[in-house]
Amino acid sequence: YVNYILIAANILVFILFQSMGSNQAFVMSFSTVPQEIITGSDIVGGPAGLLPTPIPVLGTIFTAMFMHGSIAHIAGNMLYLWIFGDNLENRMGHAKYLAFYLICGILATLAHVYASQALGRDMLIPSLGASGAISGVLGGYLILFPRNKVRVIALNIIINVPAIVSLGIWIVMQLVSSMSMFGGEGSQGGVAYAAHIGGFIAGMILVKFFTTAAALETR
Repeated sequence: YVNYILIAANILVFILFQSMGSNQAFVMSFSTVPQEIITGSDIVGGPAGLLPTPIPVLGTIFTAMFMHGSIAHIAGNMLYLWIFGDNLENRMGHAKYLAFYLICGILATLAHVYASQALGRDMLIPSLGASGAISGVLGGYLILFPRNKVRVIALNIIINVPAIVSLGIWIVMQLVSSMSMFGGEGSQGGVAYAAHIGGFIAGMILVKFFTTAAALETR
């Protein structure tokens, strides 16, 4: 049931996000800004028009995980969470799954923050979304259920392929797309690929700490 609670929480925050009248104000107050995380200081103004953050800036690593910028953004993320999350929760248990999800989300955000710092760009651009945490779920799923069949759409046809194929293609796409960051384009199209990659790797590594040895062996 934790997976469904996470989906519901994301949807409820999105509804609140849309009903506040000023989406921009909500984004500028509760999303993660790399420069704020690095310095630990709230930044107001600047090119992005950042607003005061009413919580400690490190808290935005958590709040940003439940915020989405558009219907397409949240729909895509929640679809992935719905497909892959329940299997992981069943294997880990409710509390461990929640901890796994949140830790992956935090590590994914930090991957984005430090990638931005290393590349010297996007430091004042707010980032938001559950993609990093969900990428961790995908990474964990790949380790636990590599042979499970996943439905995908290819050439307008629904086919079943092993998770190792579908998720393998997904992470390769993230790696290829992330190359844009080295070409001076920053987070291409507003997508924080470093968070996706960081979350996925975190999920692959951490999953063994949240499951028993028997669970790993009986995949």
